[in-house]
Amino acid sequence: MQLRGEQLDAHLNGPLQPVYVVHGDEPLLVIEAADAIRAAARKQGFDEREVLTALSGFDWNQLLHAAGNLSLFGGKKLLDLRIPTGKPGREGGAALQDYCKRCSPDTLLLVTLPALDWKDEKAAWVTALGNTGVAIKLTAPALTELPGWIANRLRRQEQSADKEALSFIAERVEGNLLAAQQEIKKLALLYPKGQLTLENVREAVLNVARFDLDGLREALLAGDVARIARTLDGLKQEGEAPPLVLWAMTEEVRALVQIKSGLAEGQSMEGLLRDARIWGIRQGLMKKAVSRQNLTQARDALADAGQLDRMIKGLASGDIWNEFLRLGLKLAVPAR
Repeated sequence: MQLRGEQLDAHLNGPLQPVYVVHGDEPLLVIEAADAIRAAARKQGFDEREVLTALSGFDWNQLLHAAGNLSLFGGKKLLDLRIPTGKPGREGGAALQDYCKRCSPDTLLLVTLPALDWKDEKAAWVTALGNTGVAIKLTAPALTELPGWIANRLRRQEQSADKEALSFIAERVEGNLLAAQQEIKKLALLYPKGQLTLENVREAVLNVARFDLDGLREALLAGDVARIARTLDGLKQEGEAPPLVLWAMTEEVRALVQIKSGLAEGQSMEGLLRDARIWGIRQGLMKKAVSRQNLTQARDALADAGQLDRMIKGLASGDIWNEFLRLGLKLAVPAR
């Protein structure tokens, strides 16, 4: 069974399913959904909990062993399985399908994953988990939808704000839901229930926009010119060291050249992404960049990164931050 995130609370008021698989591109939403499932399981008698983290080398026999190792006092168990890479491998996929054939009413399996691409969503093990229980795919709201998302969160704590105030918060957190949630909770601590004014919001909300290296790398891959410019300006104002900025940008350019070269040789996209150590949400962003750039353009960008390195070392002249922006724009503009 497939559920949307907004349907989960109502679902958890009824009998629980034997399996829940939660995946998505926004950590806050995945964490909150998993917490809600754990709380519902406790209320329904799943007092024992065992956490399994499937990293490289994980022994998948542990899953079936944990399912069969119930308390002598007749309690029920929640198996909390985390797969940080979203890739259980052949052995893990088989173990999960086997578990679905044997699941017991005395165990509840909660599987949490990062964002899955369309191919992984159709994998046999994901299908088996969803058919045996409930699959919940969680996606972050678009920037245009973020004010509405903030309004709903304020409503939960019996507060409200007008469109201008909501837009003010959304602009400051720039898509960072964890930061938005922190600011929303802060408003509950600072002000009573009811309507918040724009002045209330201005006084309480900090500028927590992610002017950081990870944000820059995401913006480069997404081709988001405005965000590239804002993030570079923020990094400059915060005094970020140019060598670190160049490292962040060059990592993405090198990966782009590596993948474009491999595709030209007939290699598969999935294999190239794996070899470049690109996981989760970054896979979708890199695919956008790959479709936007040609190999010549990517190699030119890598040469520009080399010139920037010489500027940082004092071997060439120029405005480093202007050249960072020029490089970012080159990566954002589609090939002609």
